[in-house]
Amino acid sequence: MEVRIRAFRDEDLPTLYEISLRTGDGGGDATRLYRHREIIGHVYVGPYATLLPDLCLVAEDAEGVAGYLVGVPNTRDFEARQQAEWWPSLRRCYPDPGPLPDPAWDADAKRAHRIHHPEGVIPDAVVAEHPGHLHMNLLPRLQRRGIGSRLLETGYPLVRRAGAGHVHVGVNPGNTGGLTFWQRAGFAPIDLPADKDTGKAIWLGRALP
Repeated sequence: MEVRIRAFRDEDLPTLYEISLRTGDGGGDATRLYRHREIIGHVYVGPYATLLPDLCLVAEDAEGVAGYLVGVPNTRDFEARQQAEWWPSLRRCYPDPGPLPDPAWDADAKRAHRIHHPEGVIPDAVVAEHPGHLHMNLLPRLQRRGIGSRLLETGYPLVRRAGAGHVHVGVNPGNTGGLTFWQRAGFAPIDLPADKDTGKAIWLGRALP
């Protein structure tokens, strides 16, 4: 079955939200974890596709869009745009669960906390040498078929032309398949100071080819 890599279209956004949900549990389906199905997409794909649509690619087969790649040339600049243009409206939709994370929170509360308190998620030590970042998700039917590599090959020039020289990714420690993929794609672990390593993500970076 042929898979086509193409530019994002506005009408793709609901499907990208669904992909984010269905890959949101360490690479597996997170549907059972959320009462608000859209909240994970609001955090992990909506702002990218909305604020930087030219750096968003999708992978489409005969059944429809089943994967995406988004990119950011400068993480701190993007965070500032999110603060001004993306989070305010969402904060009116989802109550703040509290200023400090609580291990007892469910998945919805954790994402709501990110909406209200997005600062500090990506450590300074990561963006110091790798200011840009990428994020990719593929549904199972596109995995292990070279589609992720094709997305990267198409996406690298877009992010580079936008101003990025080095990029990073964050991988859930439970997503062993994702970690293997990024390492094979030339991403190497980024060392963090011990007091900045929360264990919630594995950070990897590389220079753009």
